[in-house]
Amino acid sequence: MCQSSHFRSNALCRKPPGLSFLKFIRNATFSFRTHQILVLVLTFFSYASYHATRKTTSIVKSVLDPKTAKLGLSPWPRPDILHKLYHEQDRPALASGWAPFNSPSGTAMLGVIDVAFLSVYSLGMYFAGHLGDRLNLRILITMGMIGTGLFTAFFGAGYWLNIHSFYYYLVVQILAGLFQSTGWPSVVAVVGNWFGKRKRGLIMGIWNAHTSVGNISGSLIASALLTYGWGWSFVIPGILISVIGLMVFFFLPDSPEAVGVDKDEELLKSQGKAGSEEPFLEGKELAVGFIEAWRIPGVALFAFCLFFAKLVAYTFLYWLPFYISRTAIGGKYLSDLAAGILSTLFDVGGVIGGVLAGHISDHLDARAITSTSFMFCSIPVLFLYHTYGSISLFWNATLMILAGLFVNGPYALITTAVSADLGTHGSLKGNSRALATVTAIIDGTGSVGAAIGPLLTGYLSTISWGAVFSVLMLAALVAGLLPSQLVVAEVRAKIGATKSCRVDGTLV
Repeated sequence: MCQSSHFRSNALCRKPPGLSFLKFIRNATFSFRTHQILVLVLTFFSYASYHATRKTTSIVKSVLDPKTAKLGLSPWPRPDILHKLYHEQDRPALASGWAPFNSPSGTAMLGVIDVAFLSVYSLGMYFAGHLGDRLNLRILITMGMIGTGLFTAFFGAGYWLNIHSFYYYLVVQILAGLFQSTGWPSVVAVVGNWFGKRKRGLIMGIWNAHTSVGNISGSLIASALLTYGWGWSFVIPGILISVIGLMVFFFLPDSPEAVGVDKDEELLKSQGKAGSEEPFLEGKELAVGFIEAWRIPGVALFAFCLFFAKLVAYTFLYWLPFYISRTAIGGKYLSDLAAGILSTLFDVGGVIGGVLAGHISDHLDARAITSTSFMFCSIPVLFLYHTYGSISLFWNATLMILAGLFVNGPYALITTAVSADLGTHGSLKGNSRALATVTAIIDGTGSVGAAIGPLLTGYLSTISWGAVFSVLMLAALVAGLLPSQLVVAEVRAKIGATKSCRVDGTLV
């Protein structure tokens, strides 16, 4: 594929400085496959770190707003000079919570902070796709990660600065949500630049495990640091995402052209079947309009399906540790550390669900049927978890894993393989700008549901957790019903294909 010298010079300007340095000292070039592995690894840990910072808030909730007996926490041991500097006697005891969240309306305040973060995140997502099409994706991801790390650390700094203003924490979370909104469309576009369509559901299902890995690592890190003061539960994840952001800046090639590779030729070679595959993205067309992207068949249905699926998933993300610490399991209440660790099993189920849903949808060639089936299966599991999860740790853990499997399975499938399928719809001829825009639309709409779920939970949990789970089961039902039209079309296609095979067999 011929490229102009002007295009080549622009591409070279986008080459990651770290890769250029490594190539210089090795006096050799990296293979196309090596670049692909590097892209998968860096984008995996990049988005895992995003989720690790999001998970922190759910772990710290029960410390900021304790409603049970002693939490068994001790403040971070500081030298005498710091005790005098911060006037420790003026600081509310950790066992009493943290003002203003330990007030009667504290739970609702935490819900407002969640919805503020997710609202800005979802709105920013609609613009992030087009922004990613026009800017260097490597720079955009780096800015988003460092900005996220900075404001995550600012939230934790409130512990040492003895800040008790609700509006401080609200503004910090809003700015964190704004920076986080650049992440998902950008990493999907980068992966799309490097990989073809073969086994898309399975590959992206495995890659999408970064969501659960981030949630698990975020839970473990935040839970382990609570003993030293809840501020550390924010600062350390903030530092980690910033460090990974710098690695992205130095080493992530946002496209094959950025490192002087002919993408189409190398993809065909790597597939080993010339002409049988086409790349995710072509990267040549003008950006698709926002309204035009909504009109792509299936985009609206899957966008609203994800709205309700993420409402369920993010309610668990933000409130599961809080719920566990306030529910007697086997007649005993767990500590915040134990509740945070136990909650990671939901994400373990999510990893299994994402891979399983991707593999099944590839095998059946039926994204809608797979998504709907998983959502319907989640309804009885949610009921069983709420009803019987308190019997023992074994049943709580088992049902939590199943809930994560059936809730996160379709969520992972829709945000990855389905978005890529629709973003390269036949009518758009694989327009790369369409994929970024469609990804932003689907996940942005889903994130609106992700904002509403935690907000409702903040209010409904003060009434009863039974009301919370009723809303979650209703949302799962609606999410399963929305793609019905697409399910019918897939079933008809399967029936038609079966009849055609039988006719062909008879003729033969």
